[in-house]
Amino acid sequence: MENGMSNTKMLVIGAICVALSFVLNQITLFRMPMGGSITPGGMLFIALAGYWLGPARGVLVGITVGLLGTITGVWFLHPIQYMLDYLVGYGALGLAGLFRKLPHGLQIGFVAGAFLRFVSVFFAGWIFWGHYAPEGQHPAIYSALYNITYVGAEAIITLIIISVPIVKGAIDRITRESVSA
Repeated sequence: MENGMSNTKMLVIGAICVALSFVLNQITLFRMPMGGSITPGGMLFIALAGYWLGPARGVLVGITVGLLGTITGVWFLHPIQYMLDYLVGYGALGLAGLFRKLPHGLQIGFVAGAFLRFVSVFFAGWIFWGHYAPEGQHPAIYSALYNITYVGAEAIITLIIISVPIVKGAIDRITRESVSA
């Protein structure tokens, strides 16, 4: 038992976070032309898993979401690109748990995780997709602009969602009553 939680309870919370993230990732608000999409909070439940269960389990939830994404037909050029875009990128969101003891720890942790996801997909874009950069534009600049468009937009949407008082109250209540108990 860790944090007063049984392994069964942690497994159930982790599975629920995987399922909710996977479902939200299937609802596309905007799809980028060469991969990547904006969803209504698909990254949130990975960060919540890290916040509630700790960073190691949060990373595992993120990796699981990335692996499950392959059943929806993701396309990749190389195994390292796949790892950067899906496993490392989603796994990084689980590191939100590193900030759980801080005031506004979820928000800070989510921003840190989203930034690390951006860094991961940026490198994948630069290395594996940089040849699509417009003539005269450096592939790193192209990758940064392309990837910040969807990762940044989804991060902003998620921050808005978790700042809505009723949502914030629900997360705080679940944290107090279910996760910490």
